[in-house]
Amino acid sequence: MMVVSYSVKILLIEDSLAEARLLKEFLKQAQSQEFTLLHVKRLGEALKELSECTYDVILLDLTLPDSQGLSSLPPLISQAPGIPIVVLTNTNDEELAIEAVRQGAQDYLVKRQVSVDALVRSLRYAIERKQVLETLRTVNETLQVRVEERTAELVKANELNQFKSEFVSMLSHDIRNPLNTILLAAGLLQNHDEKLTKEKKLDHLQMIRAAIKNMAQLLDEVSFIGKADSGKLWCELISMDLEAFCRQLVKEAQLIAAEKHLTLEFASLGELGESVWDESLLRHILGNLLSNAIKYSLPGGIVRFELIGQEKAVIFRIQDWGIGIPQEDQRRLFHPFQRADNVGTIPGTGLGLAIVKKCVDAHGGEIVVNSQVGIGTTFTVTLPLIED
Repeated sequence: MMVVSYSVKILLIEDSLAEARLLKEFLKQAQSQEFTLLHVKRLGEALKELSECTYDVILLDLTLPDSQGLSSLPPLISQAPGIPIVVLTNTNDEELAIEAVRQGAQDYLVKRQVSVDALVRSLRYAIERKQVLETLRTVNETLQVRVEERTAELVKANELNQFKSEFVSMLSHDIRNPLNTILLAAGLLQNHDEKLTKEKKLDHLQMIRAAIKNMAQLLDEVSFIGKADSGKLWCELISMDLEAFCRQLVKEAQLIAAEKHLTLEFASLGELGESVWDESLLRHILGNLLSNAIKYSLPGGIVRFELIGQEKAVIFRIQDWGIGIPQEDQRRLFHPFQRADNVGTIPGTGLGLAIVKKCVDAHGGEIVVNSQVGIGTTFTVTLPLIED
């Protein structure tokens, strides 16, 4: 049974007026359904009509003045993919009609064999088949989307499991080093206490303290990463004198820089209006970047810190002329436990820049690195201004 009860709108594409009149007469005689028909003689006219109006079904003659045979199908399907097509063919072109059905038409009629019942039945089946096909297509698309989403979830889960495994492995490795130092120094103090000089004992105690400090820092950094990944990192905004805060950070870094005879330069550019910031996140961002710039600079070099005020954002630029970062390492620089291949024996956990990235993201900003091996590195952090 036809699933529609309203008047079925038909677009007839037929260059023969006699054939068109005959089809109109057949439709008038139909008892089971009301039809309205619009007749055009050329494919071009049909495409224009389809761009302006909606039809329930198309009756298509395969021999037209501006299109011959199967070449009529692709533009019609492209113009109106949801409208079923019944092709009209001559007695000796039945194979062509069958091929038209294979290429997207829903049914065909041989002109000299058309009757009222055959025409109505063909139109009804064409509409029903198209509706079924459209339903199946929608279901398939929905299933495909679900499969893709599920596949993406599985891939993400596998990547997360792999990352967790690598994370635990690297964390175990980085904790093992200071633990070994503590065990070694404690063992020497325990087993050779009487033989050790006071200076040696103090050296071993200092080694133990430094190792404990390194472990505590590593665990704090891992905890910070965990909070950020679980969505427990948020901004606690307070009004701050940003320039004074940055100058204080530079002053604190001077002690470490002095050991390498580095010159720290600070410059404040542009206008800095009243704004609010999360002091802890800023300290993580700028403290880590300043510390890295000093760590990877060559003795006697320069580290430059610029604070640039803009209308809607503040830019922090920290530049060094140190060892630089290889291009291939820059893509993974902000991932936990990732360090450049050229750092050698320079100590570090590989968590600092991952923390910086988390803090920048929490502030709604962005961070960019520009670096060349042997020339130096510039980190540029842009954070949006938030008015108090």
